Amino acid sequence: MNHIAIVLLAAALVVALALLAAAAAGTLARLDGATYPAALMRAATTFAAVLTLAAAVTGALAQFLP
Repeated sequence: MNHIAIVLLAAALVVALALLAAAAAGTLARLDGATYPAALMRAATTFAAVLTLAAAVTGALAQFLP
């Protein structure tokens, strides 16, 4: 199987997961009474945190690949 396709599919999956987590965080912040700018900042922080976590896990797992 084409390795580039697998990498692109995994990257798309991580971005989709980050977007879902950001949307959930923004919605929960808004339901908690935060203003729209504050909810957007929480969503952006969550999006960046999920991408950072995915990069850290990828870097840790890359050590075990041949």
